[in-house]
Amino acid sequence: MKRARTGSGHRPAAPLHWGQAGGWIEAVVGSMFSGKTQELIRRLRLATIARQKVQVFNHALDTRYAKDHIVSHDSSKTPSQAVAKAKDILELVEPETQVVGIDEVQFFDEGIIEVCETLADQGRRVIVAGLDQDYRGIPFPVTAQLMGVAEFVTKNLAICSVCGSPANRSQRLSNTKKLIEVGTGDKYEARCRACFRR
Repeated sequence: MKRARTGSGHRPAAPLHWGQAGGWIEAVVGSMFSGKTQELIRRLRLATIARQKVQVFNHALDTRYAKDHIVSHDSSKTPSQAVAKAKDILELVEPETQVVGIDEVQFFDEGIIEVCETLADQGRRVIVAGLDQDYRGIPFPVTAQLMGVAEFVTKNLAICSVCGSPANRSQRLSNTKKLIEVGTGDKYEARCRACFRR
């Protein structure tokens, strides 16, 4: 892939250059407390440092920390727009936007897959972050499909709150059976396979 050179002869740090490269999808997945949002924010900040136009979206359900920012558990944050439906993202992405970040992707309807594919087909870099499994240890269909079509997949692990082993599951602490229950450390713990209880 050809990359534009800066005036000093150095290549820019970020891989996407509007009009010169095809787009792609990056999926950052894992359990609660595995650093998914933190990694998403890190990549978006690097794109901003590279002077790329970035837009960030989050589902309107997720108001744990802020309505107009995505916020990681370690309090890193970046401005975002809250949307209720996947199709709303396509209407809000500006023509000059090069990088689109989407947090808590598992909250979105199945239309998010087509949205991400459309944005990537337009030549944009699309970075999504979300849970890969629900509280029962069953893969979220939306996240699983995005992992299948993404060019790059990063699987983050947390630390098991019981034994300290690598954890890939989110243990719900309440008795509710709702599939989606937004919460943090008051409602969930990271657990390894051995310590996870269905």
